[in-house]
This record gives sequence, structure tokens and C-alpha cells, in this order.
Amino acid sequence: MTADPFKSTPYWWDGCTFSPPIVRPVVPKCDVAIVGGGYAGLSAAIELARAGRSVQLFDRQALGQAASSRNGGMASGSIRPGRKELIRRFGEARATEILMEGKAAREDLWAFLKEEKVDCDFHLSGLFVGAINADECEELSRSADLLRRLLGIEAHPVARLDVPTYIGTDFYTGGFVRMDTGGLHPAKLLAGILRVATATGAVIHENTAVTGTIAEAGGVRLRTSRGDVFARKVLVCTDAYTDGFDPWLRRRIVPVRSRIIATEPLGEAAMDRLMPKRMMYGDMRQLSYYYRPSADGSRILFGGRDGTTAGDALAPTTHLRSELGRIFPELEGVGLTHSWFGQVAMHRDMVPRIFTSGDTVYATGFCGSGVVWARWLGKKAAFKILGEAEKAQSAFDFDPAPKAIPFYRGKPWFIPLVYSLYEWRDKRAMRRRQPEEKRP
Repeated sequence: MTADPFKSTPYWWDGCTFSPPIVRPVVPKCDVAIVGGGYAGLSAAIELARAGRSVQLFDRQALGQAASSRNGGMASGSIRPGRKELIRRFGEARATEILMEGKAAREDLWAFLKEEKVDCDFHLSGLFVGAINADECEELSRSADLLRRLLGIEAHPVARLDVPTYIGTDFYTGGFVRMDTGGLHPAKLLAGILRVATATGAVIHENTAVTGTIAEAGGVRLRTSRGDVFARKVLVCTDAYTDGFDPWLRRRIVPVRSRIIATEPLGEAAMDRLMPKRMMYGDMRQLSYYYRPSADGSRILFGGRDGTTAGDALAPTTHLRSELGRIFPELEGVGLTHSWFGQVAMHRDMVPRIFTSGDTVYATGFCGSGVVWARWLGKKAAFKILGEAEKAQSAFDFDPAPKAIPFYRGKPWFIPLVYSLYEWRDKRAMRRRQPEEKRP
């Protein structure tokens, strides 16, 4: 069965609208100019305006059109490199600080939702991560032990026989569960943050492109489609939607398409079989997939990096539906109601960060985990601009700025090569399954 044509707009947009900000003139001077109106930029605007700074935020399109309303709504705050890799790159002390800050960032988001009365269908459901082979099972077991010992997080390995308790598939040979991860409605979260930011008095300009910046004495001059602005400080939070206005940043982050499909309603009985705990889900593959029940529990949302930089949606949508059927054979050929994509930004080391160049501060490269990291690092960048050293302290403040990616000017020509390598690694991992691990 198919649902054709499916909508190319996010499933989340069906149940959420954004109140457009009042159109105001662009003021020629301000304390801080923010470029980018997603979770990071709006969260920074809240802190800066509440501290008494004059703030103008600029977004080149209508608010709510980019990644903050297009993502999967999985509030994990995950970091792609494991602890061993983090230690190799940054040392043991900073690796530990990164993991501990993830816990603080998640808890800060939960507190924000409660304090600001943001209704975004948040549910602390927990996360199941599936393993393909015995090596991955062992790695996840070590991860669960680390989370318990180091961070006090409720986490435990899942043996093969116990997998059906969490997910209705024989695709995984085991896995682990951590209970500090939840799901939410990302567009409603953005609408809530926008409401709070508007109430602070920050001036928000949508459909106002920043076309360039010029360093001047005492600050930065921004060229915008509606006039020039001189700001003492600039905060850039454009992430994967960075265009030619900042070629310096564009050479330091890589935009990658992430696509999500939404199935037709499946019925309560099917959802009870497939996702009995209604958790968030993922696995250990290099070409990783993330999936979850919708907030009302009626269907499955299934996403992954689609490996394309242009073209229509048919091939990546067909691929995702095939991978969904690989995990849940009864959903092979299932009807779809939506297929959409958003851009996520990656650094070379796959770690989000804050950094500074002159009077411009950057919060960017959220590496596909922006529900937690974008808001958190937007806040941290705001405290840095305010000079509040204690509040600004972060293991993700990586001054000096990262080096530019060699032979890269903003067009990720190498993505097909990277994805081919990841696909080869995943096939190798599948071959390492023991005979008794293989699906019948």
C-alpha cells in the first residue's frame, strides 16, 4: 500500500502555526545583532534582552521554516564520538566535561519547558539503541555502565531475548536503554521559544537577509536586505543554513540533508507490537537511522541522512521506506503521508561548539542533535557576550576557531564518497553477525 503523493512539508507543520512577529523598522544601532532565528538564536535573544541589551534578530526567511521545525523531535543531546574518541581528541578531563554538560543541557531544557509553560508534547520516554552484532552489544553495555557510574543516569544493556520488550523486531541482537532522553514536538517547541523571546522585547526581523558583515571600530556592521545595522557584538546561529553572507563560517561547517518519513496511521495494535514502550529509537550503524512514534502514538516517524545534495524526494524516500521495512518487515511498502528534509551541520570532529572571530561569536555545528544543543549553546554564547564568565563556561567553547576544511567552499562535493564509506562499514558490521544472530 502506498500514499501517493505524500506531503513534502514536515508532519509537524500540520499541527502548528507560527505567529509572525510584528514588522518593525531595522534600527541602525544595537548592542547585539543575532543572525538566525532557530532554537539557538531565539534562546540567545531571551538571555540578552532579559539582561537589558538591545537585541535585533534577523532571519532570511519566515520563522519556523528551517531545521528547528523540521527535525525528529528527539531530545537526546547525543554526541557522535564515543568517550574513547573524545579522550583521544580532547583529553580525559574535557571528554568527561562534555558528557556531563550533556546531562546539564537536557535537564535545563526540561526546566525551561516547565518554567515558561511551553506545551510541546514532551514525554521523557527513554531511548533504545539497537546493536547489529556482538561487538556492538559489548560497546553498548560499556556505555550503559559509564552513564550509571559517571553521570548517575538510569541505563542498562538489553540482551537479545529482551529486545521484544522494547521494540518488535528481530533485526537487532541486543542493545541498551537510557532513560534521560525524551521526545517532543519540535515545531511547538520553536513556537514556544519564539513566544518567550518576543515577550522579552527583543526585536525579531523575519524575511530579512543578512548579506554581509564588515568589521569596524567598536563592533560589526551588518548589511541586510532592509538596511545597515551597526552592532557592538554579533552572534551567528545559522548552522547548516549558512549562506554566502559569511564565507569564513561556510568553510568550517558541512550541511547535510536529513530526511524523515511519516507512515500512515498504523492502529494501536500494530504500534503495541512494534513500539511497545513508545520510546525514541536508534542504532549503531554508521548510516544511522532514528525513529520514534508520533506524539499521539498513531504512526512512526523514521529518519536518516539522505545522502543527496539536490534532486527530487523519490529515491531517498524509497530508501527510507525500505530501511523501515528492514527493521519492521510487516511495514514493507507501508503508506506514507509525509516525506521532508532539513539541513544539519557537521564539524570535522562531529562535536558542536562555540567559537569567536573578532566581535562575532558563533554557536553552530549541532551535528543532528540540535533540539538540546542549539538552545543550550545559544544561551552559553549569550552569556559569553554578556561577560558572565561563570554562566558562559562550557566544554564546547573551542576558541580558537576551527580550521577551514581543505578544498571546501560550501558545496559538500564529498558527501557521496563519505556515504559510500559508511555503507561499506555497515555491510562489514552485518557480516560480523554470528549465525545464530542472523535473521531467519
